[in-house]
Amino acid sequence: MHGHGEYKVPGGKLVVADVAIAGGRLVDVAVSGDFFLEPDFALAAINAALQGQSIGLEQEALAGIVRRCLPVGTRMFGVDADGFAVAVRRAIDNGGIA
Repeated sequence: MHGHGEYKVPGGKLVVADVAIAGGRLVDVAVSGDFFLEPDFALAAINAALQGQSIGLEQEALAGIVRRCLPVGTRMFGVDADGFAVAVRRAIDNGGIA
């Protein structure tokens, strides 16, 4: 199953999450939006860290995963870890499984 979620960070930018779900886990995660991250590869780190995570994780747990995976010195413009977590949680919920 697939899910799509969007979240407009208050005072910030749009975060979009598209996920594929199998066996109760995220098997494919693609986060995008109109925010900026430095270094550029921080987005790949976020997507990779979310792969394989349980669809039962709450928003706070997802945000913690995002925070822990970020390369040292990452700068986020228009988004934060909670914004990513909300978009992913919405994608999971919109996948019709959770």
